[in-house]
Amino acid sequence: QVQLVESGGGLVQPGGSLRLSCVVSGAALDGNSFGWFRQPPGKSRDEVACISGRDGSTKYADSVKGRFTMSRDNAKNTMYLQMNTLKPEDTGTYLCGIGRVGYACDLWIYGMDHWGNGTLVSVSS
Repeated sequence: QVQLVESGGGLVQPGGSLRLSCVVSGAALDGNSFGWFRQPPGKSRDEVACISGRDGSTKYADSVKGRFTMSRDNAKNTMYLQMNTLKPEDTGTYLCGIGRVGYACDLWIYGMDHWGNGTLVSVSS
């Protein structure tokens, strides 16, 4: 069965950095779309960054462009999200997901077939 496990979340002050990891088992990153999503407290889930299975391109939410960088290591079946210059608005539960269709990133949260349980990121003074 496909399993995704996030780690690396925690409490950080504004302007700080965190690096999230997502270890995937039961599925390969190569050939799939995969991304990072977040759910702020009391709000719905939304896309943060996503790598397309169609062309390998990476898309970022406007709110994180220039601050967050998504990467992956296919050999380790691990996804990463480097988060710099964190803001209080970045607070939320961060989840990784995988979608089997090449255009899954264009479907935002609806393109993901499997999800991790998330790791909490809290940005506050």
